[in-house]
Amino acid sequence: MHQVIRLLSRVTDRYAPSRILSFDLAHVFKTMQMMEIGKASRSKLVQEMGLGEGSIKTLVKHLKMNGLIENSNAGMWLTGKGRTVYMKLCSVIPAETDIPKCSIVLGRFNHAVLIRGFAYTVRAGIEQRDIAIKNGAIGATTLIFREGRLTMPNKSQDALRKEPKIYDLIMAHLRPEDEDCIIITSADDRKTAEMSAKSTALQIISEHEKHF
Repeated sequence: MHQVIRLLSRVTDRYAPSRILSFDLAHVFKTMQMMEIGKASRSKLVQEMGLGEGSIKTLVKHLKMNGLIENSNAGMWLTGKGRTVYMKLCSVIPAETDIPKCSIVLGRFNHAVLIRGFAYTVRAGIEQRDIAIKNGAIGATTLIFREGRLTMPNKSQDALRKEPKIYDLIMAHLRPEDEDCIIITSADDRKTAEMSAKSTALQIISEHEKHF
C-alpha cells in the first residue's frame, strides 16, 4: 500500500508555477471509482465532485501524467496501471455506503467507509473525528467489527443493539470482517459526507503507512 499511497499523492502534488490545488486523495479515488464503472466525462466529474472545470482539467492532467488514465472524445478510462492501483486501493477500502439518520450518527447525511484490518490503529476515535472535521464533516463515528459485533472504540457493548436495521444495512453493504474499522462521517449534504469519509479513510491509511 505504501507505493499506492505515494503514487496517488503524486497526483495531488502541485507542479510549479501552478496554483494551489483544490483536489486531494479523495477526489483521485472518486475519479478512479467512476472510471472503473465505465468511461467518464469531465462534465460528469464536475457534477459528481463539486469541483470547477479548471480543477477537474488539472486533476485529469495529473492522472494522465502518472499513467493512470487515458482519454478520447468518448471519455476517460483507467489504464492497466490505473486499474492495478485502483484494485490495490480497494483491497483496503473495499466498500462504502450511505447511512440514514440514526442514534450513532450526527447528521442528516452520513457516509460510511470500511477500512480493512485497521481496527488496531483506533484508540478512542478522537483522531478519526478530528480528521473528518478538518475534511469538512460536522463529526464522525468510528466502529470496530469483532466477533459479529460493531462496537465503539474501547467499548465491548454492541453499539447497534437498538438499531437492528442499521446493523443489517452495514452488514449487507460493507460486509465487515474481524478487525475491520468503519468510519462514518456526517455532513449537511450528501456530497460532503461522502468526500469527507473518503478523505478521512485515506488520511488514516496514509498516516499508518508512514510507520513502515
